[in-house]
Amino acid sequence: MTTTLAYMRCEACRADSPHATPEEVTEYLKDLPGWQVERHDDVNRLAKTFFFRDWAQSIDFANRVGEIAEREGHHPALLVEWGRVTVSWWTHIIHGLHRNDFIMAARTEELAARRAAEAQAR
Repeated sequence: MTTTLAYMRCEACRADSPHATPEEVTEYLKDLPGWQVERHDDVNRLAKTFFFRDWAQSIDFANRVGEIAEREGHHPALLVEWGRVTVSWWTHIIHGLHRNDFIMAARTEELAARRAAEAQAR
C-alpha cells in the first residue's frame, strides 16, 4: 500500500503548531485502513495493532518502526506482545494529532506491507 502521505516529510513541531482538523483527520484516515483515533490521557492518538506469527516477528517489526521513527525524529508508543504490535502515533508537544502522525502511520503501513511480502516470498 503506497499513499501520498508516506512520501511527505515530517515538519518540526512547536507548542503552537496546529492540530489536524476534523476534516483532515477524516481525509487522512481514508488512506490508512485499520487505523483509529483513540483517546488516552485526554490526548487523541492514531493507533493500529499489527499481527505476526510469533515474538521474533513482532519485535523485528517494532525495531523497524523504531528505525523509521528515529530517522524522522518522531516517535510512537509501541506495545510489543507475542504475535502483535500496537503502534500509537501522536505529537507530544501539541498533545494531539498533527499531519506528521498520519505521515508516520502511512510509513508504518508500508513497512507492514513489505514485511508481509517478505514473509510470503520465504
